[in-house]
Amino acid sequence: MPIPAVPSSPRWKRRFQALVAIVVVLPATLVLWLVGRFGADAPVDYRGPVEHFKYGSTGGEHEMGFPYWIWRALPEVCGHYLPGPGYASLGMLYEHNPDGSLKDLPVGTSKRRYQGVDRVFVNCAVCHTSTVRTAPGEPPLLVPGMPAALFNMKAFEEFFFRCAADPKFSKEYLIPEIRRQGGDLDLLDRYLVYPAAIAIMRDRVLALKGRFEWVFEQKDWGPGRVDTFNSAKVIFNFPMAHLDPKEFDAPADFPSIWLQRPRREPRAMELHWDGNNTDMTERNKSAAFGTGVTPPTLDLPRIKRVEDWILEAEPPAFATLFAIDPALAARGAPIYQEYCAACHGASGRDFSGENVGRVTPLAEIGTDRRRLDSYSETLAVNQATLYAGYPWRFSQFRKTHGYANMPLDGVWLRAPYLHNGSVPSLRDLLEPAAARPAVFWRGNDVFDPVKVGFVSDQPEAGGQKFFRFDTRAAGNGNGGHEGQAYGTALAADDKAALVEFLKTF
Repeated sequence: MPIPAVPSSPRWKRRFQALVAIVVVLPATLVLWLVGRFGADAPVDYRGPVEHFKYGSTGGEHEMGFPYWIWRALPEVCGHYLPGPGYASLGMLYEHNPDGSLKDLPVGTSKRRYQGVDRVFVNCAVCHTSTVRTAPGEPPLLVPGMPAALFNMKAFEEFFFRCAADPKFSKEYLIPEIRRQGGDLDLLDRYLVYPAAIAIMRDRVLALKGRFEWVFEQKDWGPGRVDTFNSAKVIFNFPMAHLDPKEFDAPADFPSIWLQRPRREPRAMELHWDGNNTDMTERNKSAAFGTGVTPPTLDLPRIKRVEDWILEAEPPAFATLFAIDPALAARGAPIYQEYCAACHGASGRDFSGENVGRVTPLAEIGTDRRRLDSYSETLAVNQATLYAGYPWRFSQFRKTHGYANMPLDGVWLRAPYLHNGSVPSLRDLLEPAAARPAVFWRGNDVFDPVKVGFVSDQPEAGGQKFFRFDTRAAGNGNGGHEGQAYGTALAADDKAALVEFLKTF
């Protein structure tokens, strides 16, 4: 069949070109623009491994990320749910830019452009970075990899849950605050994207709040602690209201994460406070759930960068800030070898010892059992379903009946001590439980180089109030790790020498 000839008049050509533009070019241009505007999935990347650890993405922004300007506005709109000004009042840490201004995000948060919005959420560093100071008023030393002794996770969660339930979590309050702060919202952001994001975010947080109602019923954890595995039960839809009450009130201190390679080689240590897993990659992927990731959103290449860094990362030396008495430390070395080395390693870098990284039964160690009881057989079985269909499906989680013996690298920065942070200093740990402080205050980053721990006998300093820690409350018991085998019967001068030697770790 012959193809009809196309008229060649200039008028017809203009009409044809206009038709092509309307039917083909404009829709294609719109699609390309929409893909460019809403199709990006681009985290902010950092060249150095330490900067990446502090600010790099794990993938949690996909599901849990707050739109950047909502994150910025919430402390102003819902400041009545915070203990003080901004996220810093929750123990989050801000660094300075080269020009002296504060960075726009605290350490332990990351940013990713996703679905047309810059999104923010926490990463590994929020639980594993803190500061130490030599005296009040002195500048703090930021230490990546140490326990986040200042960060109040429970208050962080409750802030967002309470804010989402507040009428001010709305476009009528948030968008004016965003504009007041100089938010660069274009017309589409202002009238469509951000109003929709606010509504969606509010619904998501309120839905999550319904699953975390148990958190509000627990006593305050205080800074530096988290109830890890009761939070994990929410993933598996455990009937939280019907669990054994002994599983609750089980917060434990954030751990340090330096020198992971010797924890994996030449033999795998039993990880977590109760030694419930010997596979470091499983431990890491499990921890990533705490940063908001799900199996499909786990950012493997960027998590691998963190994993590579913590294999070799080392804690700063005590002598960086404080003096060590070499003669007294030398006197403490054989005392350490006799009482501590078999369970905690030959030194702060030599982790050899027959019981290092192995679980000591609760009946022997005698420390508070709440953290151990919170991790149940049922949870271990459920964890074996995580990452089903992936090459890295979990298979190593198990229930134990004690607590794992930890190497002591950087032990001076890991105060307070025991798994639940119930003993403020190393010197206090060498006393029988009855002589340890029954009440002390957490959240001060000023260090006591004699007792080796953060200053803990002051309820406030410089206008800042600290958290009152009562060892008589459920889950806070400071008993255990005592008796002849643990050095609590040593003479006072021997204890001083032992502490001095531990400063070299």
